[in-house]
Amino acid sequence: MLLPDNMHPEHSIYYNGGIVLSCLHNKQKQDLFELFKNVKEYKDISFSVFLLSLDWLYLIELAKYNDGGEIELCL
Repeated sequence: MLLPDNMHPEHSIYYNGGIVLSCLHNKQKQDLFELFKNVKEYKDISFSVFLLSLDWLYLIELAKYNDGGEIELCL
């Protein structure tokens, strides 16, 4: 659920996707684990929540997995 009505917004994929997006803004191409490390420095989230957030960003075409094996910000 992207915007739950029964829990704090900071636990939603929508909110955590914004954090992943801001880390991609700082460096537009990052390895998956490098990006996870950068997100963890900002907010302590689990790897599964990180992946769900990244999947959501992919679905709305804000992030992609490039041929070099990096997560890339779509402009």
